[in-house]
Amino acid sequence: MNSDHIEGGIRHLRGRVKTATGALRGRPRQQAEGAFDQAAGAAQYAYGRARDTVHDLRRDGEHLVAEGRSRGRAFIDEAEARGHALADEAVERGRHYRGRAEHHGRALARRADENRAATVALVAAVAFGLGWLMRPSGRA
Repeated sequence: MNSDHIEGGIRHLRGRVKTATGALRGRPRQQAEGAFDQAAGAAQYAYGRARDTVHDLRRDGEHLVAEGRSRGRAFIDEAEARGHALADEAVERGRHYRGRAEHHGRALARRADENRAATVALVAAVAFGLGWLMRPSGRA
């Protein structure tokens, strides 16, 4: 409740008393003033209620904004944490696959070194096959 709410209610009641007193005494001017005070009091009371409603809506809106900010920050923090976790996992997998590739490459180089004649023959066969596949055909 605010002052307009309270004062409007009091003015409305005062106007009702004035209207009733004017009617009992037969004074139309006092009745009209009482009716005016009733209407003005009712308007002031309604204005006070509207102020309270606006105040409540503003408070609720501020609460919603604060809640939205809080949830947004939590969402950003969670997304950042997940992003870091995914990046760490990608780095770890990359290291793992790099290690496996190095291991297999060294093993292949060791086998090629141990079997030089077979390696040279295999490389020559692959080169011949690629050359034969890439040769221009006589048909145009």
